[in-house]
Amino acid sequence: MFKIDWNRRTCSKRGHVTYAPTEPALRARLEAHTELGEVWRCLRCGDFALGAPHGSGPAGQAPLVPRGKALRDLFILRFLAIERLFRGVLIILIAWAVWKFSNSQDAVREFFDQNLTVLKPVTDHFHYDLEHSPIADTIRKSFDYKHSTLLIVAGALLAYALIELVEAVGLWLGRRWAEYLTVVATAAFLPLEGYELTHHVSAVKVCTLLLNVAAVVWILVSKRLFGLRGGVVAFEAERHSASLLEVEQAAGTPRAAVKSA
Repeated sequence: MFKIDWNRRTCSKRGHVTYAPTEPALRARLEAHTELGEVWRCLRCGDFALGAPHGSGPAGQAPLVPRGKALRDLFILRFLAIERLFRGVLIILIAWAVWKFSNSQDAVREFFDQNLTVLKPVTDHFHYDLEHSPIADTIRKSFDYKHSTLLIVAGALLAYALIELVEAVGLWLGRRWAEYLTVVATAAFLPLEGYELTHHVSAVKVCTLLLNVAAVVWILVSKRLFGLRGGVVAFEAERHSASLLEVEQAAGTPRAAVKSA
């Protein structure tokens, strides 16, 4: 079965991350010398990289480099971030369209009636009653909305889009507050999405609902939000236990020898 090595995959794209701890015993396990010069063990993938370390100091001050499962989780979060970004941009466009419509309802009504008349012979040929179709009826109802109501709708859509964009930025950066925001905001709209399915079922709506449910459950469980599975204490302990420096500090065996080039 094919298995992704998230550590080496990330290092191949971003480069290695090396660090020289001041503790002699720990430093000796992370450093080696070859004919080409000194090499240091990467804190992400564990391979030795040629050249001086990127940083130095006490082991407790070393950067906490995401490894393994943390990198996989970050990849999923960034996928969700991109989805939120596209959704936010789309909602902004819809809000703009609603605002634009609110300022020119009469012109839009006239444009709609004219084009409906033009299309009627074509739809009649296919025995489709465009005049009384659900789409036409829905559009006509929107013409009766008050200007103030449409402005409120546009404002609400804009606020929703802003939440989506904030989620996108936070998830891309892997911030814990963004995970809470995503769970709360997404879960709040799940009943509405379910209610929409009772009126009209489509593949897009079903896929969107399933994606949002899966995202909420996965973030809740994997990130241990709201105290689940030990909460933030267990989450931070898991992150630190995956750190290469933590592993090296706990190791009692000497490092493996590095072959000379």
